Amino acid sequence: MRHGEVENPDGVLYGRLPGYHLSELGRRMADRVAEHLASRDIVHVGASPLERAQETAEPIAKAHGLDIATDRRLIEAENVFQGKTFGIGDGALRRPANWKHVVNPFKPSWGESYVDQVVRMMGALESAKDAARGHEAVLVSHQLPIWIVRSYVEKRRLWHDPRRRQCTLASLTTFTYRGDKIVSVGYSEPALDLVPAHLRAGAKLAKGAGKAYGA
Repeated sequence: MRHGEVENPDGVLYGRLPGYHLSELGRRMADRVAEHLASRDIVHVGASPLERAQETAEPIAKAHGLDIATDRRLIEAENVFQGKTFGIGDGALRRPANWKHVVNPFKPSWGESYVDQVVRMMGALESAKDAARGHEAVLVSHQLPIWIVRSYVEKRRLWHDPRRRQCTLASLTTFTYRGDKIVSVGYSEPALDLVPAHLRAGAKLAKGAGKAYGA
């Protein structure tokens, strides 16, 4: 699961910075997904250590009488632009000193490599599969790591256009195992009606709205 909407009045790319919590709307998203999953056979709930992920996981864990298992492998991707505004024609990209960080979109050169994200996210999935064998687990993470591990499992290239990620706020990307092998991947958006239209998967950015604030 991707976490819900975050309170971010300054519009920065918050990345792994502490202190970024769910907004009121984000908490409603988390509650909505908890209601959606209330009847599921969930025996394990894990989450990234960042506040927004922990707060999203809380109502799901509570509904099933579980504690949250914090797993650092689920954390947001490292990004050299965290704490800054970032967009085409504004923010960090206006400074020539930052251009060296955007020379290689295939790695990418501005942060944690896609391969490293696959390794840690697959490790988190494997651990959750073992913890919930024969049942279900929910892991709360962040848009980019979720999309990258899905792309790897579905045998797509890892470098991509961020605007084409199918990973809306509070969405569920489901990996189904048969034994120790992933046999299918699913996607659903239980809180879609709460997600602002411009933040939904596949939405086109309005002119002047090209900033990426974090996931």
